[in-house]
Amino acid sequence: MSTIELTADTFNEVVSGNDFVIIDFWAEWCGPCRTVGPVFEKVSDKHEGVMFAKVDTKAQRELAQAFEITPIPTPMIVREQITIFRQPGALPEAALDDLIHQARSLDMDALRAAGTAAD
Repeated sequence: MSTIELTADTFNEVVSGNDFVIIDFWAEWCGPCRTVGPVFEKVSDKHEGVMFAKVDTKAQRELAQAFEITPIPTPMIVREQITIFRQPGALPEAALDDLIHQARSLDMDALRAAGTAAD
């Protein structure tokens, strides 16, 4: 599955319409972001049922500000409309795969019951 570009206009629709979304906050001028881009695309081909999306922080400043994204790249995982992971830094392929597996294994009912989400 290839990635889609998120904008302020499409963000809510994509996140509410998909149970598992991985978002890459990036910018063209960012060297590590350019390194992560191909890794993100490659990993997107391996994980069925996961929506992979990118937010260009330069073009979508309001969206980046809404999530307080300062350092980039910053991957964020949203499952069932709950942000369960957000941490700046470039992840290699194996680490991104592992993160997806960990996110899949979370008991979302227990997380909602606890009223907490990792951020």
